[in-house]
Amino acid sequence: MVRTILAALRTVILVPLFFVYTIIEASIIVVYGVFRPASPIHDRIVKRWARLFLKIPPVRCSVDGLDNVDPTKRYMIVSNHLSLFDIPTLFWTLPVHGRFLSKKEVFKIPMVGRAMRTIGIVEINRASGGSSRQAIIEGVQIAAERGFSLIVFPEGTRGTGGELLPFMKGAFRIAIDTGLPILPVIIEGTERVSRSGSRLFFPGSARVVILEPIETAHMTNKNDLKDLSRSVEAIMNETYAMLTPEA
Repeated sequence: MVRTILAALRTVILVPLFFVYTIIEASIIVVYGVFRPASPIHDRIVKRWARLFLKIPPVRCSVDGLDNVDPTKRYMIVSNHLSLFDIPTLFWTLPVHGRFLSKKEVFKIPMVGRAMRTIGIVEINRASGGSSRQAIIEGVQIAAERGFSLIVFPEGTRGTGGELLPFMKGAFRIAIDTGLPILPVIIEGTERVSRSGSRLFFPGSARVVILEPIETAHMTNKNDLKDLSRSVEAIMNETYAMLTPEA
């Protein structure tokens, strides 16, 4: 009971303050973006935003597998998805400049949507079919021009713990088309911070495990897409099963 009351107080008091802070940082990004669309200050703001977000519950983060990442390279980063704390966790822990695909509804938030476009977040509309795919292709091109890695949740929606949801093939298709190596990343613990069906944020810890990258340079969608998707899904499921408290 006491834990729930404290979580409620933190959520009710800190979340509105954080939203105001987000608007302020978004405004700074937009202003800088007018003069320098790819300004290095954007990444510093994103890191700062992520760290402050993680302090609300708070969330303690640990990372394994940093030696599997070359910070000078670009990747197609594929991660499981458990809660809204996954994005700040990845922004804070990964030693690369990553950008996400985000549904179009988020871009309707005043100032925030414009800031997201400025820093290279890719807008997708799941109902638009071909136009959504075209938006993703254009977003990948912008990411390439700015040296960004792309971060995708191949499950397509949040899981609830246990086994991962079946993977969609879009991220792997883009990786093969662009020659980007796949970097599988597993997150464990954020589902206990932001629980399904609850608006409260509870203190907790998140563990991030970075697996070895998989090269796609000589692959084709016709011959390798299905096997690539299945093999990455299998190794991520295996790793996640070993990290869960039940294991």
